[in-house]
Parts: sequence; structure tokens; C-alpha cells
Amino acid sequence: MSYKVLIPQAVAKEGVEILKNSGFEVKYGSGATEEDLIKDVVDCEAILLRTAPCTEAVLKAGKNLKIVARHGAGYNNVDLEAAAKLGIWVTNAPDSTTNTVAEFVLGAILSISKRIFLMNKKIKDGDFFFKNNHKGIDLAGKKLGVVGFGRIGRKVAYKAFHGLEMEILAYDPFLSEENCPDYVAICDWENIFKEADIISLHMPLIKENIGCVGKKEFDNMKKSAYLINCARGEVVNEKELIETLEKQNIAGAFLDVFEQEPPSKDNPLLSMENVIVTPHMASNTEECMILMAVQAASEIVKVLSNEKPCWPVNNPIKNK
Repeated sequence: MSYKVLIPQAVAKEGVEILKNSGFEVKYGSGATEEDLIKDVVDCEAILLRTAPCTEAVLKAGKNLKIVARHGAGYNNVDLEAAAKLGIWVTNAPDSTTNTVAEFVLGAILSISKRIFLMNKKIKDGDFFFKNNHKGIDLAGKKLGVVGFGRIGRKVAYKAFHGLEMEILAYDPFLSEENCPDYVAICDWENIFKEADIISLHMPLIKENIGCVGKKEFDNMKKSAYLINCARGEVVNEKELIETLEKQNIAGAFLDVFEQEPPSKDNPLLSMENVIVTPHMASNTEECMILMAVQAASEIVKVLSNEKPCWPVNNPIKNK
């Protein structure tokens, strides 16, 4: 039997080749909206999914669907409960982005602490001596607060401790002395914001985490502290962050993600001198894109070969 795999958004050719070499037909989508997926999925057994919304309506339209394989670690764009009820596996590629994103976060830490992007802009504007009254900070001995200590958070902590000689604080509801590296100090939610010189967010986007970092947390932070968010935009209350930055109650922020993506052109975060913004690109490297596509495609091959996937994120009630 020849299975058909829907790819709504382009992925690395290495992933596509795995599917084709397994005898599957690849169907490129007509778009990445819910309506596009509903139309395109009708005759498909699998979806290799990037950021398109895989809603209950999409899943029900895919009457032959056996698996939705997420291209990357996150899976908040898939209705897991509906997939489980319909007997559809949902998988991710949990370790595909770990090192790439951790490297990016180190770049964010260096960029915001040394004010590299601001200095780049000022020298191009002709102000070579802007630096004299806008100094950066050294990182050795400073406290990095890692909020969310999963794969990426752990890797960031490791690199920052061993590479930048920073002190590491960590918060995670599942973190204990038994599963914590000896160079990491476990903090509670309130104290990590109070004590850290730089806060880096690494929590997943689940219902409980939406807007969980807001005015209370910003008020707890040092005026000299920086916030880095390369996780999901929705975990931060953006309105309250903007107010905090406008009042200069914290030193600045590095944001790779936003509540709304792309952000509106009049979003104040795009024009603030104490904010660095990038377009949700922490995993956007050649190597990472290949790894995500390969791991997602490999999960599709497993499920369509009647094997259990390596990285399921749901538990289908019945398997088709």
C-alpha cells in the first residue's frame, strides 16, 4: 500500500528523501492555514507539520490519518486530545533543537549584556562615541536564572557555567537535588527573579504557563537585570513587559518570540533601545532544520510501518 504524507510548509530535503525512499508519496500543501490543511489532508495518512494549526477540524478531515509528526520540540499547534480520541499519534523531535537553541541563547546573553546590537546601530548612524556613556557588563560571576530546566534549559546552564563562568540558578517544578547538576542552585519561583542578573525563559507553552511572567515577576527583578525569552511569546504578559521597559524598571530584554507573530508594526518592543528582537529564529540553522526534518520523517516511517514511535506526545485511544 502506498501511503501519502502531507507537508504543508517546506522542510529540509533530507527529511523528504527519507519518506520517498520508504515508498511514500509526498504531497506538498497548498498553504498553512486551517482551511488549507482541511482541504489537503483528506487523502493523507500522515502530516509532517511545522507551524500550521493542526486543529480538531483538520484531524477529523484526515480520515486516514495515523500520525502528525511535529518538526521540532514544541507541539502546542496540535490538538493532542482530539488526536488521541481519533487514534492518531502525535510525535515531536525533542532533542533536535536543544544545542542550536542553547547556542542562540548564549548569543542573546552576550548581545544584551554587551549591548552589541545597539552599538552596531549607533556606529552606523555615525555616533562612534555613544559607547562612552552606555557600557555593557561582564558575565563572569553574574547569576543566570534558568526558568524551566528541560533539555534546552539544562544545555544553556551547562554552556553558561562552563563557557562564561556564570553562577546558575534554576527553577522547575520537577527539579530536585537528585536530578540537578552540582553547579546549579535550585530556586523557588519568587527568588529566581529576585536574585538573577539575567533571566532566561525555557518553559513549555501549556495552559498554566500563559502570561505567567508579568508585572509581579518584573517588579521582583533587579533594575540592572535582563530578560531573555527564546521559548514562547505567550508565556510573558507582553503589555506588562512593555510598561516595565518603558519605566526602565529592568535593564532590557532580548525577545525571539512574541504574543502575536509576526508582531504588529506598531508594537513598542520593536522600537525600544533597551530591547533586542529577532524573528523566532533560535532554531533556524541549516543543521537544525535537517535534524528536525529527519527526525519527524523517521517517526512517520515507524508509525506507517506499524511500529510505535520513538517520541510520542500523546497516547491514542485507538490506533488506526
